[in-house]
Amino acid sequence: MSSNLTRRLRTAAAAVVLSAATVVPLAMSTTAAHAATRVDNPFVGAGVYVNPEWSAKAAAEPGGSAVSNQPTAVWMDRIAAINGVNGGMGLRDHLNAAVQQAAGKPYVFQVVIYDLPGRDCAALASNGELGPTDLPRYKSEFIDPIAAILADPAYANLRIVTTVEIDSLPNLVTNAGGTATATANCDVMKANGNYINGVGYALAKLGAIPNVYNYVDAGHHGWLGWDSNLQPAIDTIKQAATASGSTVNNVQGFIVNTANYSALHETNFTVGDSVNGTSVRQSKWVDWNQYVDEASYAKAWRTKAIASGFNSNIGMLIDTSRNGWGGANRPTGPGPKTSVDAYVDGGRIDRRFQTGNWCNQSGAGLGERPKAAPEDGIAAYVWVKPPGESDGASQAIANDEGKGFDRMCDPTYTGNPRNNNNMSGALPNAPLAGAWFSAQFQELLKNAYPALGTGGTTDTTAPTAPTGLAATSTSSSVALTWTASTDNVGVTGYDVYRGGTLIGSTNSTSFSDTGLTASTAYSYTVKAKDAAGNVSAASAALSVTTSAGGTTDTTAPTAPTNLAATTTSSSASLTWGASTDNVGVTGYNVYRGGTLIGSTTSTSYTDSGLSASTAYSYTVKAKDAAGNLSAAAAVTATTQAGTGTGSAGCTATYKVSSDWGAGFNADVTVTAGNTAIKSWKVTWTYAGNQQVTNLWNGTVSQSGQSVTVNNAGYNGAVAANGTTSFGFGGSYSGSNAVPTLTCTATS
Repeated sequence: MSSNLTRRLRTAAAAVVLSAATVVPLAMSTTAAHAATRVDNPFVGAGVYVNPEWSAKAAAEPGGSAVSNQPTAVWMDRIAAINGVNGGMGLRDHLNAAVQQAAGKPYVFQVVIYDLPGRDCAALASNGELGPTDLPRYKSEFIDPIAAILADPAYANLRIVTTVEIDSLPNLVTNAGGTATATANCDVMKANGNYINGVGYALAKLGAIPNVYNYVDAGHHGWLGWDSNLQPAIDTIKQAATASGSTVNNVQGFIVNTANYSALHETNFTVGDSVNGTSVRQSKWVDWNQYVDEASYAKAWRTKAIASGFNSNIGMLIDTSRNGWGGANRPTGPGPKTSVDAYVDGGRIDRRFQTGNWCNQSGAGLGERPKAAPEDGIAAYVWVKPPGESDGASQAIANDEGKGFDRMCDPTYTGNPRNNNNMSGALPNAPLAGAWFSAQFQELLKNAYPALGTGGTTDTTAPTAPTGLAATSTSSSVALTWTASTDNVGVTGYDVYRGGTLIGSTNSTSFSDTGLTASTAYSYTVKAKDAAGNVSAASAALSVTTSAGGTTDTTAPTAPTNLAATTTSSSASLTWGASTDNVGVTGYNVYRGGTLIGSTTSTSYTDSGLSASTAYSYTVKAKDAAGNLSAAAAVTATTQAGTGTGSAGCTATYKVSSDWGAGFNADVTVTAGNTAIKSWKVTWTYAGNQQVTNLWNGTVSQSGQSVTVNNAGYNGAVAANGTTSFGFGGSYSGSNAVPTLTCTATS
């Protein structure tokens, strides 16, 4: 793949529903780009392949015809799948069918590459056919034949989107190397390097094909959303992306929530909310995670990946096949503010027992239908996991596919440390992973969100038309606002049209249209829509003329209001009221002590890695597209006590990340002072009978209540003001109070 290919993500592109029935061109283009041409976002302006085998199974289910025309990915999960299993379609059969469906128009073909040696080392239901040392077979018998087929000139006009090896690389971060949830299999795969080298080989081989777009699995927010996991996961994937002859240019982007159930948007609370001064991050559900849903996690992942050396034009995919969580149990608003747990649990869309539950989840529903460029930074919503295919058997079933029995698929299972010892939440009577699971498919239909509008009483009432359409403009953009529509069930969003052509969708009552021509008149209308697919009449048309070229917006946004902070011993969570602007606010800059520490498009920000019992001064400024900055809002926040500091160059903070009554996991962050350090030691004395049972990223000794942790060989050196961390599992009875830490270092 040429490194000079322009692959910018079109964040301003229209959101286009993906299907095989209609190929919809990019709304802002007058002609569709030829499919053989490398494009910024492969999903924009293209149809997407509908797998006829999955479609037939879906259509045979009562009510299944409502979704049987949706595009899903084809899974290459074993060597035999390349040529077809038990008389089924092989890879070339699917590609030939895709060419026929495309009928000469731009078309996407989605394929999952999933057969690493020692695959998915932390699971049993999804383990594979190749042993831990079978990297040569993976290359010659799996990747090479797939690459040869994809490179066939007969398929050169398809846009081939690959999802590369789900789960395995994140497992190296969370389930290997002495972590509390480490498994022997994951330790083997981390030590032998075959995940790293296998993914690198796949990316290099597939990335050399001009019409292949590689997306690498990035887990989900409930797995990697903590600071201790997210950046190490990005670093591990970058290591793979630059192994075995590959470069980061072979990575088109990343995919999150693959075959998982995490909510797309948690609409009833944000990570910045607090209840009676307690942050939602302290709730049992959020458990100190930095993210509460997949959209925010995906966008943050993209930003951090770019900062880590991936190309600035990478895009993100979100698997929305099973994260709808609709039906009668879907909350209609926030929970009560009697406690932070009541607030979160009463309002959360995701109804699982715990975010680590992954197998055939009870109560789940179909999520957003596949759609191109649905929101800024997201290339597409996709259905990579075909709805109706099992995640794993609920009991042991003999098979020749190498698939074991994982207790997380057993509805009677009471859990393990990976899901904080919660019930599995799995459906009963499930077949082997990948087999058709009719009962689950029926539940997914019933709990779809947006709802399918099939079965029972059908909603045929359209929302009212939007009113009060108004606009402000610059020489190259128009910012629209309108008054909200109403609906007998509920408005789910708005479609925005320019000159009768759909240019985008939004869940709010505002929209910005960019990339326009100066001194040009444009006509806009807006339509409301509901979950059943009913669309309102168009608003009254509004004609807007952009200003002359060279006209500069010099008006700054208003200052943020009501800036407030809540703290822990190591972090400060800021919230504020939104600013306004004559054109539109594009984001906020956050400063600590006058130094810019981050930017956000939301009205909240969390600053972590702070010292305990320390006062910090924060200011926030709003900004607009022209670069104007508002006046600053200011607040002073003092972090809580609960940690100790050492005078010899470092501090340490201690946080209990999970506690199940007789045991717990804790994370400790070590922060260097103003001088780089070469080694560190953290000591503390427990007030109770806590015992450290296993520790990662350090070496530990304990005598009675006194604990000493020294750095490991690879994390002793820390840059000035930099951080490193270690964690451990422990046991106790009685109380589990946070101890006071002392950190000493050599520089």
